[in-house]
Amino acid sequence: MKRTKVTFSEAKLNYSCDLMRALAHPLRLRILEYIDDEGETNVNKIYRSLNIEQSITSQHLRVLRLADVVQCEREGKMVVYKIKYDVVTKAETALNNFLAKEKELTNRV
Repeated sequence: MKRTKVTFSEAKLNYSCDLMRALAHPLRLRILEYIDDEGETNVNKIYRSLNIEQSITSQHLRVLRLADVVQCEREGKMVVYKIKYDVVTKAETALNNFLAKEKELTNRV
């Protein structure tokens, strides 16, 4: 049986871990759902609508921003958040491919 050499880019692997970690939290998913419903919004609307503290909301938005899931733009005194759908779509595709391969391997055994 021939072995295949597997190599990973450390930078890509670290980014992938950060991205999956950011998307794996239930409250961050709720925040993303809210932003998706609104199209774009600010932290005040998010924490008031979801009934969570402003500081908690800001911390979760920071994680999402660092993982490149949301982008923010200053509009006057407010910072407006938008979902970067291309990043979310790539993550969804990668996860679905992984799960399909995992299922395929499990069914072989």
